[in-house]
Amino acid sequence: MIEKRNRNGGRGRDEEPDEESDLAVTEAEARAPKTQEAPARKPSAAPKVETTPSRGKGGGTRLFLLLVVIALAAFGYRYWGFWQTGPATQAAPPAPPVTVAKPLVTELQEWSDFTGQFEAPESVEVRARVSGYLESVNFTDGQLVKKGDLLFVIEPRPFELALETSKAQLAQTEAQVQLAQQQLDRTAQLRKNDYATKETYDERVSQLAIATASRDAALAAVNQAQLNLDYTRVTAPVAGRMGRHEVSVGNLVMGGTSGNTTLLTTIVSLDPIWLTFNVSEGDGMTYKRLVQKGEIKSARDNIIEVQGQLMDEKTWTLKGSINFVDNQYDRSSGTIRVRAAFANPNLFITPGQFGRVRVPMSQLHPTILVPDAAVVTDQSVKLLFTVGPDGTVVPKPVELGPVTDDGLRIIRSGITPDDQVIINGLLRAQPGAKVTPEEGKIGAAAAPPGTGSP
Repeated sequence: MIEKRNRNGGRGRDEEPDEESDLAVTEAEARAPKTQEAPARKPSAAPKVETTPSRGKGGGTRLFLLLVVIALAAFGYRYWGFWQTGPATQAAPPAPPVTVAKPLVTELQEWSDFTGQFEAPESVEVRARVSGYLESVNFTDGQLVKKGDLLFVIEPRPFELALETSKAQLAQTEAQVQLAQQQLDRTAQLRKNDYATKETYDERVSQLAIATASRDAALAAVNQAQLNLDYTRVTAPVAGRMGRHEVSVGNLVMGGTSGNTTLLTTIVSLDPIWLTFNVSEGDGMTYKRLVQKGEIKSARDNIIEVQGQLMDEKTWTLKGSINFVDNQYDRSSGTIRVRAAFANPNLFITPGQFGRVRVPMSQLHPTILVPDAAVVTDQSVKLLFTVGPDGTVVPKPVELGPVTDDGLRIIRSGITPDDQVIINGLLRAQPGAKVTPEEGKIGAAAAPPGTGSP
């Protein structure tokens, strides 16, 4: 298009601007020789002075439009390039951080824990041996008593009368024995002189034997009467703590050695005290195998030291030993009964309480420990996540042992002391993925050696 310029050198308003022509004109003006511009600087050249502002305004507009076009092109390239290339061109996220540490290796003794119930070595139901009315109760319910202390008194008067009658009968029979002896002696003297027949002599011998037997029976009756009188005073058969009295003063007490006798009270011994617990067949076989290998000693032939605790205790404060293992397994439960004895000098433990006992299952040996929270369960397989030299997560199946008192899990096999085990950040670790390991440390056991428990 051919441009029409007005008298001042500008384009007409009724025609569209041609950018290429404007750029050509501008370049031509820039290339023009300086000798041609000298006349334009004269004051008399009025038209040249008016064209300079017009060209400056048009150049600024074109520069602004050029910058806008460049910005739109850059934005479009960035936007469309993002959607065309997709996530593959994005920078990969950094590997998630996890805390790793080498397993703790220390000397430990493994134990197996069992729950049992305390019982008194001696538990007695105190019953009357003779019948009669109760005359007195000589203890307070729950009192501690010693062996031989007086507990009850049954009315003794009828038994005293029976004793006196028996003694009178004994005196009578002794007189008969004395008479029979004298008659025998006279008959024996007469028999020497042939003044008495042999039959008479034999009768005197028989009469003496009968009198002697009667005397022995009377003596036994006296002893029985004395024993019944003694039984009216009921004493403590063992030392321990009394139960409540079941019969009050004035009630009739039925006694005897058989039948429906009257229960007066109960008494239990307290020191020492036994803890009875049941061991399953599986645990029993494990223990026997260890005995067979020579790692531990048999509880039947040796004194096995054990530790115990009450149900509200966190530490093993009781020291005792196994004193009995039953001779067969219970067919209904598949368990065998074992008993341990503990000292109870302050009588703090009461029969019937529940407690826990742990039995040694090994000697002291180097043991690998990891936090129990670091163990991952995959169905029936137990795993530990380790980190390789290149930062890759490597799961390793392990065989678990018991848990120590401070929460560390014993690892019997599956890892080495040099493995880097993930102890924190398991949710950020995936098998085969990369992680950023951060050095941590597994704390030493807070409890003394030999604190393993299942």
